[in-house]
Amino acid sequence: MNLKQYFDKTKGLGILSTADADGKVDAAVYSRPHIMEDGSLAFIMLDRLTHDNLQSNPHAHYLFKEDGPGYKGHRFFLTKVREEQDSELLRDLRKRQAMDQTDEPRFLVFFKIDETLPLVTPRGNPIAKQA
Repeated sequence: MNLKQYFDKTKGLGILSTADADGKVDAAVYSRPHIMEDGSLAFIMLDRLTHDNLQSNPHAHYLFKEDGPGYKGHRFFLTKVREEQDSELLRDLRKRQAMDQTDEPRFLVFFKIDETLPLVTPRGNPIAKQA
């Protein structure tokens, strides 16, 4: 699957889930990720609970449900690999999307994809891991 084409063309709802060092889980609505040239996913975030959780636990999960009837989409199991604060790349990516105008620091957080699964696994089918 070409993720850049998929997320450029497919509209839907995304949920990014994280957990703190103690395992307390949080989920937040996030836009479609930016797909980087190396295949990593990147999200722009403010310093809120999701970002705070990633400081102590690098693992995250992104669920994307495509618009339309039924349950089409994907689940991405992620590990944070790095982040940038208020970088030039972040500013360039922000120009491509409408964002609220706040002076708060922003972070561009990069993730490697550990595993990709369909949103719903059909009955009787074994879960096929995709990387």
